[in-house]
Amino acid sequence: MEATQEQALAQSLARGDRRAAEELVDRSYRTIYAALFRLAGGDAELAADLTQETYRKAWASLGSFRGQAQLGTWLYRIAYTTFLNHIRRPRLFVPLDEAAPGCEPGDPSPPEDVRLAEGAQAERLRRAVLALPEDLRFSVTARFWRGLSVADIAAAEHVTAVAIRKRLKRAFRILALALEEDTP
Repeated sequence: MEATQEQALAQSLARGDRRAAEELVDRSYRTIYAALFRLAGGDAELAADLTQETYRKAWASLGSFRGQAQLGTWLYRIAYTTFLNHIRRPRLFVPLDEAAPGCEPGDPSPPEDVRLAEGAQAERLRRAVLALPEDLRFSVTARFWRGLSVADIAAAEHVTAVAIRKRLKRAFRILALALEEDTP
């Protein structure tokens, strides 16, 4: 979307224009959901909940959008922060003797050992990425899980593109070490 179109969309959103809101959701829902799906480790229900929470927060903070970054980048930052807030929240634990929904006999999902084997490497990488320091973690997830350009990430973080490239290079070194140490 051109900068002038994006500014017009942002202004319409700030005025409460429902069509502009629908257009933003149409343009961004898939990418926001996909990024949250990856962050949530493939939990589709959690990703959907976090996506809805992201849009709720976006509508509430439209007045703070200054246009220094693209709308999609701004929205991704809200989604990312929403995910971080979710994982920091204390959890209620369900005793093991209580049956969890969807665990009835005859469940058509693949056997547990097959699912674990298929997702082990992806989960190791996900855990390693989430263990990165905040600035590196945001740069990596924005670049590779959201697909933002280095320039867009730099604008969202209010730093130079060189700084983002340095962050990514540092993150790759840390990830390589973490994955090497975590090798089974």
